[in-house]
Amino acid sequence: MAIPALTAEFLCEEIVVKRTINWLIGLLIAALALAAPAGAQQPGTQFIGITGYRVGPYGANGAAFFSGFIDYLTLVNERDGGVNGVKLSWEECETEYNNTKGVECYERLKTKAATGPTAIHPMSTGITYALIDKAPVDKIPLITFGYGRTDAVDGRVFPWLFPLVSNYWDAATGIVRFIGEREGGEAKLKGKKITLLYHDSAYGKEPHPILEAEAARLGFDLKMIPVPHPGNEQQSQWLQIRQYRPDWVILWGWGVMNATALSTAQKMNFPRDKMVGNWWAGSEIDTEAAGDAATGYYAASLNLAGKDFQVVRDVQKFVLDKGKSQTPAKLVGTVLWNRGLAAGMMTVEAVRTAQGKYGKKPLAGEQVRWGIENLNLDAKRLNQLGFGGMIPPVKVTCTDHGGSGLVRFQQWEGKKWKAVTDWMSGDRALVRKMVEDSAAKYAAEKGIKPACLAG
Repeated sequence: MAIPALTAEFLCEEIVVKRTINWLIGLLIAALALAAPAGAQQPGTQFIGITGYRVGPYGANGAAFFSGFIDYLTLVNERDGGVNGVKLSWEECETEYNNTKGVECYERLKTKAATGPTAIHPMSTGITYALIDKAPVDKIPLITFGYGRTDAVDGRVFPWLFPLVSNYWDAATGIVRFIGEREGGEAKLKGKKITLLYHDSAYGKEPHPILEAEAARLGFDLKMIPVPHPGNEQQSQWLQIRQYRPDWVILWGWGVMNATALSTAQKMNFPRDKMVGNWWAGSEIDTEAAGDAATGYYAASLNLAGKDFQVVRDVQKFVLDKGKSQTPAKLVGTVLWNRGLAAGMMTVEAVRTAQGKYGKKPLAGEQVRWGIENLNLDAKRLNQLGFGGMIPPVKVTCTDHGGSGLVRFQQWEGKKWKAVTDWMSGDRALVRKMVEDSAAKYAAEKGIKPACLAG
């Protein structure tokens, strides 16, 4: 097979660049909408600090997520009058997905209200790592919805860190199980070749130990290939893939890296239905930018896309139709916007849970931490909140700061995502063992005595 010369110009071919630019232009109005209610100066509000990013190479992805997040907070104020009568307020600080700026935003936001910033969503594994030692000192919980440090699932060692719903090791073992099912059973993976094409960052390195363990257990050959930030230069990586001739490629990307990988796979005739991404490589931003190169591509998902959820209809009615949002219409119901709604909801429900113990008033981060650790979003409660079917149930405890560990797989049909599995889990026993082993090692290094934090 004749392979076109792989150059930087080829990798940034016109179709990818134009469609990515179209997404960015479509989101420009959201990028400009950085101002939010000046809650820090409003007595009696629950202030929420937002370390977001709407500019830079990952700005389109961040704008989608944080637009959904803020739209949900607005919904709670407009529809419900706040949380048990306590209005929400917030302020957004631009991190550009940069670790140093992320820390600067955290330091700025923690002083904006007497009660602190409620809980911080870093939306970056690198920023999460940079804040791990700060959060316990400042008593500010970190919610890492499907990202961050995986062994933080063990709340006895990481009482201030909450990788809710599912973590990267859940994702990796779930992907292996999914590939196994497509091959006719996990036993058929023996002797297969699998490539992990990953973002060369803390985020991209998270799945390495669990995939190595899975390769040893199931007998497949694993080749891990890094892609430097931001990911639009993949010449040498795809030359390695061509030489290696893998049966499957796992895409662990973010931003422009994903569309570039899909476009390049098409050029070298690597089948996209033999590619599966994690949940940060499975949004419309990735697939629409790649055009028809994305058709057939699989991705794991923490949440489903779509507008046919009651919460989306409520946001449309109480927020968007009333001009209370700057969110572009094309974002509504997309994967990352819906994920932002879910992240906002979990923050609000943590506050509501904590109010049951500490009173219906603005709460400090230490009190909200208790609320997160006692969060129980079963199917009935998710239906009441309008999220039934969008995300799986989540129950948090001291020993399990993760929740469900479930993942669902979707396939890009050319214009939309279609769910192709039900909610499923990977190797939960292996994940838990590795979580406890890794957390215990961290505890020994830091001189931490694992224990549940008293509320």
